[in-house]
Formats: sequence, C-alpha cells, structure tokens
Amino acid sequence: MIFILFKDIELTDKPVFDEYFNYKIYFGSECAFANMFAWRKCYHIKWLEIENCLIIKVRRDEIDFFLPPFPKNGANIDIALDLILAQIKANPACEIRGIYQDALNDISKSFWDNFELTSDRDNFDYVYNREDLAKLAGRKYHSKKNHINAFLKLYPDYQYLPLTTDLIPQCKEFLGKWFLAKGISSDHSIRCEMSAINQSLNNLEALEIQGGTIFIDGQMEAFTYGEAINKDVAIIHVEKANPAIRGLYAKINQDFCNNAWQSIKYINREEDMGLEGLRKAKESYNPVFMVEKYSAKLKGI
Repeated sequence: MIFILFKDIELTDKPVFDEYFNYKIYFGSECAFANMFAWRKCYHIKWLEIENCLIIKVRRDEIDFFLPPFPKNGANIDIALDLILAQIKANPACEIRGIYQDALNDISKSFWDNFELTSDRDNFDYVYNREDLAKLAGRKYHSKKNHINAFLKLYPDYQYLPLTTDLIPQCKEFLGKWFLAKGISSDHSIRCEMSAINQSLNNLEALEIQGGTIFIDGQMEAFTYGEAINKDVAIIHVEKANPAIRGLYAKINQDFCNNAWQSIKYINREEDMGLEGLRKAKESYNPVFMVEKYSAKLKGI
C-alpha cells in the first residue's frame, strides 16, 4: 500500500474546506470548518485532497474513521474511494462514519458491499426552521413560551448582545464557572470541549463565527455561537447558560435565532449523543427533519 500523508488542519485551510462544503447544500454538522478546526487536536482530525475530493480522517474514543469523501466539480470519486478502502483494509478496525443518505445513494453499491452498514441514531442531527426557533409560534411551543415569560418576569431588563471579540474574556470566565459548577472540569471529554470552545473564541472572526450573549445586571449569564455552512443552513455549536435561571436556555436560543443569519432557512442544533435528557430537549423544539447518518465497518472482521 502506498503511504499517504494526511495533513493537520490549519486556519489558512478554511477556503479549501469551504469550497468543498459549498459545492452542494449539505445539512450535516460534519460540513463545518470552524467545528473541524476547533476539535482538530482532540479528535486528531487530518485531511488531504485527491482528484478534486476532500478526504477527512478522524480519531475519536480510540477509533479511527473516515468521513465519506466530499467531491467538487471535476471529481474522480472512485480514486478517493479506492484510497479509503485500501486504508481501511490495512487497518480493519477503521470505520467510515457520518454517512448521509446522499452518500449511500451517490456512491456505488459495489463500494458499500465491502461494509456492514449501521444506523447511527445517536449522531442524527436535529434541523429546525430558523423562523420557528425565533418566533416560537403556536401551541407546540407553549411550554417554551411559559419558560421565557417566567424569565422575562424576573429579568425584564436583561440585555442581549451579539458575541464580539471584546466579549471573549467574559465568555471564557463564564465558561470556567459553568464547568466548575458542573463539578466535571477534570474529565477528559470536558477538557476537550473547553479546548474546542477556546479555539473557536480565539479565532472568532477568522472562522466567521456568529454568536450571542445574555447579560443580567451587568453579568454574563449565557452565550452561544455557530456558523453558516451554506446559504440555507447554519449550525449552532455551543450553547451555555446559567442552569439556575429558569428560561435562560430558551431565551438565548430564541434571541440568537432572531438576530443571527436572518436570511438562513434552517438551523442545525447537532446531535444528542444518545443522552436521554439532551434528546428530550432537542425533540421539544420540534425539528422539521433529522439528518440521518450511518456508520460502516469492513465485512469479515
């Protein structure tokens, strides 16, 4: 097998990734450069280009996997698939993850015949109409509006501000307190999350991240941010709020969706990771559809 050198992700690679991710309208959270950049160290994310295809390799929870190749105009996807298959045969424990239905349809059946495919429900993305999240209109959002009304009754003078670079120190201070209050600041996955958020905040403008904050009596009590991945879809990557303040999570989500990306139709709020509480919370916002994903393991291992 020919040795292939995968590259580390650098901030200057953003135009390359954006070109591939904008070649078609993707809805999935994997198609987001800012998120890739932020998690590149924790997840050992590497990449290469071959025959107008972007190939991304990840190591997470001691498992190596590829994403299906992202093509652009003039792509020879068969070459990219051959490379991925050869890499996996050399390391049979390696998988393919983040497989959208489009990839199952567009990539040849003869390639997928090499693998056992499994639905990856815990990593399905929740996609909503931005306008629904901004207005919370109708009976289906009655409980959300109750929480928000309770918040507004207690904090009528709260302040919503877009996330700008001058607010980054306060975001970091709030983040430290948030994790400390959870009592889980020493956990490896939490350290990774803190690192990823700091990477995003440190490169806010270069990554073209948009965000929002809420202040109460001059103190930051919530912040959120995400990125637009194409003309129709934006992804919310992070949402942190003081859990002791009723309605604050609902309010930061509503205000952010009401102020950011007003030309965007869909908001992806990412997966629930199989966590029951998170699943219930994401379902309560009434997604218009899910981005279904599959994983693939080489047959016969």
